[in-house]
Amino acid sequence: MRIFVAGGTGLVGRRVVKQLVEHGHQVTATTMSASRLALLQELGAEAVVMDGLDGASVGEAVAAARPDAIVNEMTAISPAYAGKPDIKHMDRWFGPTIRLRTEGTEHILAAAQATGVSQVIAQSYGSWNGIREGGWVKTEDDPLDTLAGTPAEKGMAAIHYLEEKVLGFGGTVLRYGSLYGPGAIEDQAELVRKRQYPLVGGGAGYSSWLHLDDAASATVLAVEQKATGVFNIADDEPAPANQWLPYLAECAGAKPPMRVPTWLARPLAGDAAVVMMTEGRAFSNVKAKRDLGWELRFPSWRQGFREELA
Repeated sequence: MRIFVAGGTGLVGRRVVKQLVEHGHQVTATTMSASRLALLQELGAEAVVMDGLDGASVGEAVAAARPDAIVNEMTAISPAYAGKPDIKHMDRWFGPTIRLRTEGTEHILAAAQATGVSQVIAQSYGSWNGIREGGWVKTEDDPLDTLAGTPAEKGMAAIHYLEEKVLGFGGTVLRYGSLYGPGAIEDQAELVRKRQYPLVGGGAGYSSWLHLDDAASATVLAVEQKATGVFNIADDEPAPANQWLPYLAECAGAKPPMRVPTWLARPLAGDAAVVMMTEGRAFSNVKAKRDLGWELRFPSWRQGFREELA
């Protein structure tokens, strides 16, 4: 197949490109910077510079590639684009990614329609943002939480927008859990070592984790099987913060995280952090494993954290 990967130099994107090329596909991948074209070429892709927020740039790049499928991995979460991680002000921290998930999605779908591409696969997010009702682990039939009234509300609205548009197009939405792996967890480990990543309240809120390589393999399966609809792409062990955060600290060679009461965490870290740590709802991967035949290299964050931070 001819496959167009938007956001090909991101942590997930470059792994998707590599695996697609290894599977024999012809890949065109994009980057926002000419200085990163060589990275994509080394992976075996045809590399192009594209601005995901410029409709003309997206349209021209897709038209030139003539793809059979488009994979949208565009985000701008890295410090180079978004600055230092800031959970307290997630609306500002995720500002560039919010635009890519709204305006960028519109441009990708417009380009797909203009060039007759019927298969579009888009990255979404599903870690601790399941609806805060009922059990701690949600399926694809459960709605995402809006996080209304928190700094995460704008980001969640952008995710909802992306999913609605892509599904309306007849495409595929992949809700990745919290990503870790080379380049994706060092910042969190460093915060833990500095004791700047406390456990809030009882830490009963659940999260889902996902290794970068497993995110890529699920994406490649979705492309090759022409899957449609929503899939939760997460590991086998959704877990509360009071389990994964102390274990992350142990793997990082740090002291156990400090415990901070909810009333103190709210002004220090913000409402979104409190929700994540105390009320978060994680995601089941049963559908992805059943329908895609997905096999995880890292079925548990316990294995992954230990190997990554050893």
